[in-house]
Amino acid sequence: MTSQEIFELISKQPMFHLATMDGDQPRVRGMMLFRADERGIVFHTASTKDVYRQIKANPKAEMCFSCGEVQVRVTGVLEQNDDPALREEIFAHPSRKFLHAWKEKGIDRLLQVFVMKDCTAVTWTMAANFDPKEPVKLC
Repeated sequence: MTSQEIFELISKQPMFHLATMDGDQPRVRGMMLFRADERGIVFHTASTKDVYRQIKANPKAEMCFSCGEVQVRVTGVLEQNDDPALREEIFAHPSRKFLHAWKEKGIDRLLQVFVMKDCTAVTWTMAANFDPKEPVKLC
């Protein structure tokens, strides 16, 4: 698969699992993709969450997208993004209506945006279960 094909595939499946480290203990949780393209893979969380503290302590992470019969694992480094325009784009997006209450309550500063950079992806299917992995540079 090409990087563009991977971006298209994971963009159609916005739910993914994010693996981080909590000291020497791995932690995995479901997350919601905002955007994926050559600039990076964008998602957000709240500064009050454990995942936020884990990323700040160790920004290396892995994402796993289940896209029908294809699994896509993306490994890279998470960078915090404080761009006000991106934050407003997230708040205004139709899929993020649940964030409107944050603005109404004046707690929108809790929103923390991360972008996975320097990332590569590998795909997996049952048919290619034992084939060598072929990493694809994404961003």
